[in-house]
Amino acid sequence: MFLTVVAVAIMASFLFDLWLDRRQIHHVLVHRERVPAAFQGALSIEEHQKAAAYTVARRRFGIKRELAGMVLSLLLLVGGGFAFINSVVATTFGTGYVGSLALVAIIAGIGGLVALPFAYVGTFSIEAAFGFNRTTRKLFFVDRAKSVALAIAFATPLVLAADFAMRQLGSWWWFAVWGIFVAFNLLALLIVPTFIMPLFNKFEVLKDEVLKSRIEALMKRCGFHPKGVYRMDGSKRSGHGNAFFTGFGPSKRIVLFDTLLEKLTPEEIEAVLAHELGHFKLRHVLRRLLTYFGASLVILAFLGWLFRQDGFYRGFGVDPAIAHAMPMTGLLLFFLLFPLVSTWFRALPNHVSRRQEFEADAYAANHANSRELASALVKLHRDNAATLTSDPIYSAVNDTHPSAAQRIARLAA
Repeated sequence: MFLTVVAVAIMASFLFDLWLDRRQIHHVLVHRERVPAAFQGALSIEEHQKAAAYTVARRRFGIKRELAGMVLSLLLLVGGGFAFINSVVATTFGTGYVGSLALVAIIAGIGGLVALPFAYVGTFSIEAAFGFNRTTRKLFFVDRAKSVALAIAFATPLVLAADFAMRQLGSWWWFAVWGIFVAFNLLALLIVPTFIMPLFNKFEVLKDEVLKSRIEALMKRCGFHPKGVYRMDGSKRSGHGNAFFTGFGPSKRIVLFDTLLEKLTPEEIEAVLAHELGHFKLRHVLRRLLTYFGASLVILAFLGWLFRQDGFYRGFGVDPAIAHAMPMTGLLLFFLLFPLVSTWFRALPNHVSRRQEFEADAYAANHANSRELASALVKLHRDNAATLTSDPIYSAVNDTHPSAAQRIARLAA
């Protein structure tokens, strides 16, 4: 009965996403023959139809990826795959720290191997077909190799620290693991911009003096003091453009994709940065981080109780003796189950995110030119082939940003 409930939950999650994807595909195709009134004159019918085709292709491909995820979840959780791997690891490597590392590596490796062909096809089929991909096959696999090496370098001490806490600290292990988790995330905010990101992309100090002076004036008006404004060679991998703030404390920096610099005017870039700056000044980033940490504390506290329930392990065919001797078993099992619950609640954080995007737009309108931001939004949607006609229900559940039409209407107001 227990595994039947889990199987139903896995399939229900997949069918829910399938329903949303099919709604999105149908809605986009129905509206592909006419440019929305708010964008007539700004986008051609050909550009609008390209965005529709790109959205539909990505969603159809996403369904295949979600199907593979469902099958993997069924095999691991319902088909006894996780219990089998757990037993083999305990027998082969023991239930100590080496066994925990081996179990994490195998489960993560399986997930990575399933995701790899989808990443490859998405890059060299869909992105290439619509003119966005600029990644070579060599660079694609070099990136994956670097990512694996970094995952091993960072995950190994993190897993060992969490495993030590779970073994040695009794019933309060979950609070220690939460502290480790928070410390790790704060450390990542410090070192990723300065040490990790340069392993994948080249960062140069912005040399355009006119644009640099506009950005510096904007920063001064807003009382924001980054450690630098950088140009990133995003065109090495993709034709998509973007800009973002990254880092924490002494590692804060502004990053502009070279593709963005090519497509937007200095006034439009200033307005886009004012929007991103709004997230910092309105404490959206801090609030998201605190919410993330708070939710993780509640989840880990629940895990502290769940780990003492032998029925939790037996339900998946896992030997409770092995699970107690190797507590990483319960942690991994829980995180395999967690998406089955969290998928039903993602509409709430996405609603908050969309509201914060409106607030950041309003901040940008007060510190830059709102017309330039609206113009930049049109260009970014056009150049990134982003659909202007999302299904309302799909958007309410999945989209972290309001539609371009909604944002431009508010900017105009």
